[in-house]
Order: sequence, then structure tokens, then C-alpha cells
Amino acid sequence: MEQSSPLKQFLKWEKEIPNSIFLRQPFNGQWKTWTWAQAGNECRRMAVALRSLNIKEGSHVAILSKNCAHWIMADIAIMMAGCVSVPIYPSLSSHSIQPILEHSDAVAIIIGKLDDYNEQQKGIPANIKKISIEAYGINEEQTWEQLVNQSQPINEIHNWNGEQVFTIIYTSGTTGHPKGVMHTINSVDCVLQEVLEFLQVKKNGDLFSYLPLSHIAERWAVEMNGLYRGSTVSFAESLETFPHDLQNTQPHCFLAVPRIWAKFREGILNKLPQKKLNLLLSIPIISSIIKKSIKKKLGLTRATTVLSGAAPIAAELQQWFHKLDIIITQAYGMTEDGVYSHFERVHDRRYGSVGKPLPGLLTKITEEGELREKSNGNMKGYYKEPALTAEAFDEEGYLKTGDMAEYDHDGYLFITGRVKDQFKTDKGKYIAPTPIELQLSSNTDIENVCVVGMGIPQPIALITLSETAKQKSKEEIAASLSASLAAVNPTLENYERLEKAVVMKENWSIANGLLTPSLKVKRNQVEKIHQPFYPQWFHTKDKVIWE
Repeated sequence: MEQSSPLKQFLKWEKEIPNSIFLRQPFNGQWKTWTWAQAGNECRRMAVALRSLNIKEGSHVAILSKNCAHWIMADIAIMMAGCVSVPIYPSLSSHSIQPILEHSDAVAIIIGKLDDYNEQQKGIPANIKKISIEAYGINEEQTWEQLVNQSQPINEIHNWNGEQVFTIIYTSGTTGHPKGVMHTINSVDCVLQEVLEFLQVKKNGDLFSYLPLSHIAERWAVEMNGLYRGSTVSFAESLETFPHDLQNTQPHCFLAVPRIWAKFREGILNKLPQKKLNLLLSIPIISSIIKKSIKKKLGLTRATTVLSGAAPIAAELQQWFHKLDIIITQAYGMTEDGVYSHFERVHDRRYGSVGKPLPGLLTKITEEGELREKSNGNMKGYYKEPALTAEAFDEEGYLKTGDMAEYDHDGYLFITGRVKDQFKTDKGKYIAPTPIELQLSSNTDIENVCVVGMGIPQPIALITLSETAKQKSKEEIAASLSASLAAVNPTLENYERLEKAVVMKENWSIANGLLTPSLKVKRNQVEKIHQPFYPQWFHTKDKVIWE
């Protein structure tokens, strides 16, 4: 395929469909729109403004904002100016923001839609130029609106070559410190061209952006997808308006993480309990009406590509949605491989798998069971970390994914857990927790689960309760969790069988550091807090224990 770039794609649509809507965003319930031409004008003016602030080509410019139209316009302006973008998760505290800004050598930061900027601004070093966006109530010395108004559109847009690094994405990481993953124009271009062709994503369709754009999954699946396909990108105004905004958009392509899919199911079952839903789905004409109604309320009536990514989804959850004619396909990838990895397609899938490799991807599985990959989508390396970069690849140039995996006889890949997540019980047996956790997650009373067992003879499950469960009595919850243990244990080896379920008194969240921004459990943090209590819980006689 002919080499392109995100910026070339933007310029193509700006020229071909200048008056079509590119960005849609609600402010106080009213949708504001930008056409490709309007967005282009604003981006070109901001690119000139960056240069007027003595920000030279090749400089690193951070973006700290929740998803919004200005996030994407900021990214395009940074590219037009020939600078390198450094996205920062909008949920991070000042203590986490500061080391990223310092390590990344950012010279400026564009500050957009945030919940707690007063706290976060303490993490921005004084030598970094701050550009805030007045539309979100943040007024620094330099503001987006002022700079755009006083600048003329750029004439000489930076001409990127394929080997140039255009973004440094800091991993959210379930373990360790964030690392700056460098991606080149070539690495994003090959991924987008292959994936969009492979999945046959609709051109000039509608997309909905709500997962953090600072995460590669959303950035590639929504922003880059939108740029390459000439799509309209819509945003959610808030968590409260999210269902309404999604329903208003009805996107053609929709990505969610497993926790979101579980929340969708929880919401449906709160209004239509499973027994009643089963009955309605068994009546032909009523079944069709119910399915259409649910899809409309979820915002998925037009969705032809429905994806789950960032963490493994339970096959049982996929099957549940399939009965509603919502076909969730799994995508597997990571920041380091640029998500040039494995995808399911609607007509080529297998429950529990993450599908087959993208064309051109080379893979191998080591004797220890670790998946390794080689493709043009792989990162250039970790910024300023040559030793960590060398460690990330083997002697043949394959990226070490850190995931345990196996192919079935038809070439579908199954992820069986993380290499580092395995633990050894007192009996000396290694346990891979992920498959066990996926089985337990089919219980709608469970919000999050972490299977642990270091220092005790048998593993136990640490559980946080869903909103549904919180409406129930302790007796009902204990019965529900006991039933799950009884159902799951016979499918496991003796040494893997769960001895207890321990209900946590505190929710796990991004705010308390126990979930990543993509809603994966930070196992090492959970273990650090709770490991001293494992023996006590293990020797308590009840099967379900309350922390």
C-alpha cells in the first residue's frame, strides 16, 4: 500500500469534503460542530502559534485533557508544526504527571477538559509553556482561543517522513513505572491501512470517542480511524450524559473494554431481569422488537464493527450479547506493537480467542509459552531507555509481548494470561489467574476480580461488588459467590481450585490506583495492600468472607 500519514489523511479530507462535519461535541447539551475546513483553519492557526512561542520542529508537546474536539485538533496542530505529541492520561494526579513531563522533555503542554486541574497543575514544571482552553474553564497566561485569534493559518506544514517519531505514548501499565513508547509515521500508517482494510470499516461513517485518547486503543481506533476514513467523531459531555450522547450518535464503529460491556449488560438486566428477557427473546416477533430497542438505547443500531479490547473479555459475555444480535469481536494488541496484532472479524471468529494475525504479522511462541511478534507496527523503542528497549526484543527482533498464548489447530490465538501474573502457591504449583478470573466474571454480582495465592496452599479470589450486587443482602451475595466457586472449581486442576472468595470493602478505581485508565486491575498494587491478610482469610471457615 502507498505510504501515507495521519496528517496527509487529514489534508485529503479537508480538501475533498471541506464542508462535511468532522467533530461533534456537546456543551451543556447542545452540539457544537466543526467541519473539516473549520477544524483545519483552527489547527493551522494553532500550529503557527506554537512556532510563535519558539517551539521548534521536533520539540515535544504534551496534551493533558479528557476526550474532546480540541484533543484531536491539538494533535493535528502539533503534527502540522512538526512537533512530537505526548498524550497524558487526564485522570493522573500531579505526582504522576510531573515525572512524565520531565522524562519526555516536553517544552509545552496543551490543557483541555479536566475534572481537577487545580490539583494537576502542581505537577507541571514552571519551565513548560502552558496553553489552556477557555471553553473548559481553564485560563492560563496563554489560551487556545487567544492564540488562534491572533495567528494566521500556517502555510508551510511540516512534511513528515516515515521514520520520524510523531508521538510518545506513556504506557498506563499494570506494573512498574510508565515507559514512553515511540511510534513513527510508518508504524501507525501500516497498522491503520491493514486494520481498516481487514475489518472493512465504513468510510465517512460516525465514530464515538469516550475511552481515553491517551491510550493507544482509542487513539488508533477513533482518532486515527477517523482521519484515515474521513469519519465524523462525536464525544460524550460527561459520565452522566454518556448513554444519551452515544444514543444520539449511533456510531458505525464502536470500541469498548470488557468492563464497559459488563456494565451495559448490568444496565439491561436491571430493567429486564434474565428470566423475563429469555422469555421475550423466545417469542419471534417480540424478540425482534426487544433486540432493536436494546440496540437503539445502547447506541448500536448502525454499528457494523463492534470491538472489545485492552483486556480479555469472557466468552460467556460475548455469547450473551450475541443473543441480542450484537456481535462483539475481540481485538488484541498493546502499546508496544502498535496494535498490529490479532483481530476477530464478524464472519471469522471463535469464542475465547482474539482471532487471527493481521496480514504480514510474524509470530512465534516460546517454550515458556510467551507470544512474540514482529511487524512494521512495532515501536521504535522506549524514549531515553536503550536498555529497556533492548530487553523488549529478542535476538531475532521479535517483540516480547509478556502474554502467555497458544494457537488452536485453525490458527485462532488464545491468550492464557500474563507471564508476570503467574504465582506459586505454598504447594509449589504455578497458577495462571487470568482464565480463572474470566470464568468468575460471568457472575453479574462481580465488578472486578483478582485471583491470588502467594503464601497459602490454595488460591483465593479477591472481589469487588457490582452496583447490582450492592442492592442485595449479604446472604444473597454469599450464595451467589458460593455458586460461582462451585461452578468454576470442577473445571480446574486440584491445585488451582479456589478456596475462598473475599469481598473487598473498598471499590477498586483509577483514583485509588488499583485500576489502570483502561480499567485493568493493577495486580501488584492489589497484592501489596492485601497479601498480609491471605493466611488469615484462608484459615477462616466461611467460603465467602467480608474484608
